[in-house]
Amino acid sequence: MAVFAGQGDTARSMELLWRGAGPARTAPGPKPGLSVEAIVEAGVAVADEEGLAALSMRAVGQRLGRTGMALYTYVPGKNELLDLMYDRVLGELPGEYDLAAGWRAALTAWARDLREFYLRHPWVLQLSQARPVLGPNEYRMLETLVAVLRGTGLGPAGLRPIVATLFNVVAGAARTTAEARQAGRATGVSDEDWWNARTGLLQELEPAFPERFPGVVWLESGAQAPPPAEDGTPYLEHQAARAFQAGLALVLDGIEAAVRRGGG
Repeated sequence: MAVFAGQGDTARSMELLWRGAGPARTAPGPKPGLSVEAIVEAGVAVADEEGLAALSMRAVGQRLGRTGMALYTYVPGKNELLDLMYDRVLGELPGEYDLAAGWRAALTAWARDLREFYLRHPWVLQLSQARPVLGPNEYRMLETLVAVLRGTGLGPAGLRPIVATLFNVVAGAARTTAEARQAGRATGVSDEDWWNARTGLLQELEPAFPERFPGVVWLESGAQAPPPAEDGTPYLEHQAARAFQAGLALVLDGIEAAVRRGGG
């Protein structure tokens, strides 16, 4: 289920994103040591470890050894906190890429870094991009990508749909991997056990499966599981990684075709 950012106090949220917490408090209040930055870091830790559903002002306060009410002096509420958390983690992404080897190599590195970022913080994938946070690190991320894409020589009209496509491809691939990792923990059933149980039943319940779905059977013909990874990565994660590489290559080929056409 998508979560929409920017639902809190617009003015306060934007002020915290762009100007920070402001001057230090001088009036009596919570114990020293609590700050907007500490609250945001604790919120990120909760979301990373327990998922976005577990995020609450109370949960963040407990991690800091405070009550949830103590946080409201610094952050108006959960909605504003979520905006700050999102922009905070985006600051982990590189701010520039070396174009010496060409835009394609730089764009490949950018896509891989973004995918790894999503897998470190899978809760970010739940935040809808229909309403962006509009924080400094979000703009920095976009500025970095545009700097790489300008190396193609394409103009703004040609690059805008490419930017959207790249984010969709990387986020989609990362979401598949993140969900594959979460499925076993959430259900207590491994990928292999889940598939084995159902494929056996399919053959039993519908012996004419090949005749009913010949295209599917053809697509899967000759498919073989990749060799086990040294780190024990499950089969579905292997498949998702391969799909990401193939999908990214297709997008890059498409960009090259657009460059040859002169940005049409």
